[in-house]
Amino acid sequence: MNNSTVDTPDPAVAGPAGAGRWWRTRSELGVCLLLLALGVLVLTDALSMPVDFTQRGPIGPKAVPVLVGTALVVVAALLARDVLRGGRGEAEGGEDVDLDTPADWRTVLLLSGAFLANAALIDTAGFPVSSAVLFWGASYALGSRNLVRDPLIAATVSVVTWIVFDELLGVPLPGGPLMGVL
Repeated sequence: MNNSTVDTPDPAVAGPAGAGRWWRTRSELGVCLLLLALGVLVLTDALSMPVDFTQRGPIGPKAVPVLVGTALVVVAALLARDVLRGGRGEAEGGEDVDLDTPADWRTVLLLSGAFLANAALIDTAGFPVSSAVLFWGASYALGSRNLVRDPLIAATVSVVTWIVFDELLGVPLPGGPLMGVL
């Protein structure tokens, strides 16, 4: 028998100072905790859902949330088992991604600003205006600088999306001041 396969405690990991290293080498456990918390939240919400008036067959509105919540809990348990047995996720090896390059915080902040503007404007200005701001802001943040074409495309996409959802699919989206025009 080869003695190199026997797990011996690492002296650098033992003790209070080694606890931080233990967590760093098993950081995937944080994902497990997140999945477990989401699963429990979904299951709790699904099981407390009143369904008396909406159930029209053997499978009611609780079925999908219970299935998703159970799947989240099972995946969290399986991932935790794998991590505790020594499984490690591979570092991303993207085709054209330099993993040593720092994050582009300007782009992240511009995209965040576009999303926050959308959230702030949707109730007052309506979906077409707020989503046009979102689409144009996202294209600008990601590098497009055509000041005529980009806003026109953003406005067209947002109005078409609003018409499809509001008129054709019957999903009411706030129209804002354009409600009487469109």
